Amino acid sequence: MKIRQLSLFLENKPSQLTEPCRLLAEAGINIRTLTLADTEQFGILRFIVSDWEKGAHLLQEAGYVVNVTEVVAVEVPDRPGGLAELLGVFEKTDINIEYMYAFTFGRGDTAVLIFRFDNPDAAIERLQSAGINVIGSTEVYRRIEK
Repeated sequence: MKIRQLSLFLENKPSQLTEPCRLLAEAGINIRTLTLADTEQFGILRFIVSDWEKGAHLLQEAGYVVNVTEVVAVEVPDRPGGLAELLGVFEKTDINIEYMYAFTFGRGDTAVLIFRFDNPDAAIERLQSAGINVIGSTEVYRRIEK
C-alpha cells in the first residue's frame, strides 16, 4: 500500500518549476498531486505522478536531482476533527511523521492525506488496525481522474 513519490530539488529562483512540469507533460506523464517546500536557496518539489519510473528517469536524464521515496496515502473524513482523529492513532507510539500533505477531490466527504513516515510498514499496520483506509497508487489515480 505504499506509493512512490518523486522529490525534485530545484533552485529557489523564478521559473524553475516550469521546465520539469513541461518535460513530464510532453512525455504524457500526469502529475496527480504535489507539494512545494522552500528554503532561501532551494526548493523541494514532491509529487506523485502517473508513471513514477518513467518520470524519474526522464527528469534525471534532463539533469535534475531526483529522489524516489515511499509514502502512504490515507483516506480521512473531510470534516472538522478528521485529521485530529487520524493523528491520534500515532499518540504514544514511536512512529514519526516526517511530513504530510493533503488533497480533496471536490466531491463527497473524504480527503486523502499523503504521509512520509519514518517506519511506513508499522504506520500502515497501525492505521489498518484502527480501521483507517490506506489506499494504494491505483486507487489514488482512479479517484483523482473522476
